Amino acid sequence: MDKPTRRNLLQSVSAAAGTAAVYRTMEALDMLGPGTAQAAALDLTRGSGKGGKVIILGAGISGLAAAWEMSKAGWNCNVLEATERPGGRNLTARTGDILTEQGMRQRVCFDQEDHLYANLGPARIPYHHRTVLGYCKEFGIDLEVFTNDNRAAFFHNRERFGGKAVAARRVLTDMRGYVAELLAKAVDRGTLDAELTSDDKERLRDMLKSFGALKDDYSYTGSNRAGYRGTPIHAGMAAGETEKKLDFGELLGADFWQYKLDFSHFLNQNPTLFQPVGGMDAIVGGFTDRVGRFVQYGCVVEQLRRQGDGVRVVYRGLDGERRTAQADYAICTIPAPVLKNIPNDFLPETRAALESLNFVEAVKIAFQAKRRFWEEDSAIYGGISWTDSDITQLWYPCNGYHRTKGVVIGAYIWSRDPGRRFSAMGASERLQAALAEGEPLHPGYSSEMECGISRAWLNVPFQKGGWPRSNPDAAAALRRNDGPYYFAGDQVTALPGWQEGAMLAARAAAEAIHLRFTAR
Repeated sequence: MDKPTRRNLLQSVSAAAGTAAVYRTMEALDMLGPGTAQAAALDLTRGSGKGGKVIILGAGISGLAAAWEMSKAGWNCNVLEATERPGGRNLTARTGDILTEQGMRQRVCFDQEDHLYANLGPARIPYHHRTVLGYCKEFGIDLEVFTNDNRAAFFHNRERFGGKAVAARRVLTDMRGYVAELLAKAVDRGTLDAELTSDDKERLRDMLKSFGALKDDYSYTGSNRAGYRGTPIHAGMAAGETEKKLDFGELLGADFWQYKLDFSHFLNQNPTLFQPVGGMDAIVGGFTDRVGRFVQYGCVVEQLRRQGDGVRVVYRGLDGERRTAQADYAICTIPAPVLKNIPNDFLPETRAALESLNFVEAVKIAFQAKRRFWEEDSAIYGGISWTDSDITQLWYPCNGYHRTKGVVIGAYIWSRDPGRRFSAMGASERLQAALAEGEPLHPGYSSEMECGISRAWLNVPFQKGGWPRSNPDAAAALRRNDGPYYFAGDQVTALPGWQEGAMLAARAAAEAIHLRFTAR
């Protein structure tokens, strides 16, 4: 009897229960989350896929990753991409690029310098997204730190603090202080006697005193952790006057505590985060350098049909001619809002899953500034400011420090109503609205900007949205293959909106197809 291996196990699971079971087994065996960055590649024996043919629909991150893994195993890969560029939602805008939406074309107006670009799709890689980082290492892509959380950046609420922006260090310091004071008083009043021993209470009081910068009587009166008044905010030759503590009622009345204060505590927002040097599309380039020869651009899929045990794809090429491609299997990475409208012979449960996936109305707006006023005026180096206006966030560049100019993400919107409002605007109207909403954070903001661009993903042909809203049932249904059809992209994972999800889905689909093929 052959020695049992993971591959034998997965082949048996695939034969008995299909792709979804393979995916779950791979998860249980920790095969989808490699322990080291070097483990990005699947263990598909070279040449073992020879004679097999797969059509991959879409040359986004998931489609490119699937093509790379399967081509290494000898598969005949045919990648059909509807647009004239690879990468899908991985889009880095540089000078001279043309951004296309329905009824709108924008020419990127940035100066031609290596640090003047905008990642209009994915822009950060968490440290635990080991598959993405593994490909970066495999392809020799240089990384730099992406600063997500910056205490010099601002929180802004139109109804609080006189409508003025407040430095994050003040908000975070004072909120900690007030909460620590309340809990310390509760300990002193004996309200926690049932939960704590006397030694526990003493240690808790000491911890709270340190945590919240409390006085000896456990009162909070403010702290130099919030900085000093004036510029510079630090203690110099002689300590200045500590910032006055913010009003607790105003802090509670603002929306900061709902999730903005805890943003960096979310697992996918934990430091350390990274970005490729020179733009996120370095990852796209890493794949296309290796599998670009398999990609056909301008191929719009018009029908998906079964052909015996395989598939037949009808598409229209750049020349307008209708063509047909056949293969043993197809990996569909086309976003659900687009895929559901392509005539197909999917099973009813597959169609229902596609119909139930709703995509986020994400919008990004980027401005080139004449000078790096956020650094010069506010000592902000990278990070994010928050506002309750529609633009939601301002991102400061994590590269090009102390250069003359810089590119600011002047809006990052993902809520439904603001996203729809900005998606309905023309290009110029979007820029003007974003400039007006950025003004309370940086007085004189509009006058600092030279030009801008925007991307409303809802309006982008062959995308129709930024990423899928979480829908575990639909994702699970799409992880089950539909005969020769397999589905990939972040839409089939628990990581919607992240390149890690797209890559994991590609690997799972490639593995399941390969196991089915080699087990025949």
